[in-house]
Amino acid sequence: MADIWWKAHPHDLHRLTDRVSSIYVERSHLDRDENAVVIINKRETVRVPAAMIAVMLLGPGTRTTHGAIRLLADPGTAVCWVGEQGVRMYAAGLGPSRGAGLLHRQAWLVTRTKERLGVARAMYGMRFPGEDVSTSTMQQLRGREGARIRKLYQEHSRRTGVPWNGRVYKPGDAFAAGDDLNRLLSAANAALYGICHAVIVGLGASPGLGFVHTGSATSFVMDIADLYKAEYTIPLAFDLAAKGLVDERDARTALRDRIAETRLLGRVVNDIKTLLTPDGVDFDTPETNELWDERTGTVPGGVNWSSTPMDLDLAPTIVPADMGQQHITIIGPDLDGVPTDEEPR
Repeated sequence: MADIWWKAHPHDLHRLTDRVSSIYVERSHLDRDENAVVIINKRETVRVPAAMIAVMLLGPGTRTTHGAIRLLADPGTAVCWVGEQGVRMYAAGLGPSRGAGLLHRQAWLVTRTKERLGVARAMYGMRFPGEDVSTSTMQQLRGREGARIRKLYQEHSRRTGVPWNGRVYKPGDAFAAGDDLNRLLSAANAALYGICHAVIVGLGASPGLGFVHTGSATSFVMDIADLYKAEYTIPLAFDLAAKGLVDERDARTALRDRIAETRLLGRVVNDIKTLLTPDGVDFDTPETNELWDERTGTVPGGVNWSSTPMDLDLAPTIVPADMGQQHITIIGPDLDGVPTDEEPR
């Protein structure tokens, strides 16, 4: 009797010297073997040290056990259920011991006008490389961004021969509004939002605390996605329209392939880290189970303070924040006759 595929000989993931930002898994089975998450598909078996991952992205064709999720949750690893290559995000779960250092830092920045403006300028600065935006007002930055995007639309229209008659967007049903080109733009942008949303949640930041956008539960998602539209979704929509590929799926799958080729997931992680922790600014991730104190910042939790004198030496050990900068993809081979989530029956 031939060996069944899930009992194939395993090989260990190479020892990691740094934390891995994210692992994307597709067409595989996740289980637990002692203190390692085991990722199994028809081709290979990979053992992953759960405590060294910031976020586990589960793509189509993935199934997991209760034991694997519990093991990932214990060290605070986020788990996100996403579409192919992270395009679209469906749900997320965070472990109970996850630090809130990045969330605290984001909240601190967004609630102070000077610091919030600094992050917003940094975001616009990424779109205008080589230009000085250090003294620009938000009104000036919005105007420059509008002119840049209008110029991009016109350039890609000339390049592809696809007419451009302006952007049309219908809130709540974006794909239904405008011409084919507008619908392709909306579909690609929606997929890009999903990728950025998954990374933000995986890192422990808040999707709602935006620096440029505000008032929406996904304001920070739109902030981050706007950094990549000129490079990804705008040229992609014009290219697809020029080829007559105008379905929503065309935009979604083409963006998926482009993201895989250019390793965008890792870039999003690095950009978020750079924006929220600029050079010269040190912030730490406090240990969990602490109590806030207006004088010392925090004190250890789990202590009966009614009988314990105030002692500043009890300040908790600080663990430096380290989100890692690596991204690993594990994709199993196609399953004969078994459709993925992206290819419904």
